[in-house]
Amino acid sequence: MSDEDGEGFMSQLADDMEAVQLRMGSELLDHAGALLGNPKAEPGELRFLSNRLVEALRDALRVAESRGRRLPVSDDDGSAQASEVDE
Repeated sequence: MSDEDGEGFMSQLADDMEAVQLRMGSELLDHAGALLGNPKAEPGELRFLSNRLVEALRDALRVAESRGRRLPVSDDDGSAQASEVDE
C-alpha cells in the first residue's frame, strides 16, 4: 500500500503507533524515577525495568529515524526532497 503524500491510512497508522510508543516510554520514565528512588527496590524489579527501558529507547530511536526520513531536505537549487538516512 503506497502512501507517498504522508496523509493516507498507513501514514496515520504509523503516526498513531509512534505516539503510543513515545507515550509508553514517557510513562516508563516516570515509573523508573520512582523505582530508582526506592532503596528497597529488588534486583529483579530493577532488571525488569532495565529491559523495558531498553525496549523504550529502541522504539524512540526507531521513531526518530522514521521521522527523520520523512523530513524534506533542500537541494542547492532550493527544491525539497525527502531525506535518506543510512541504516
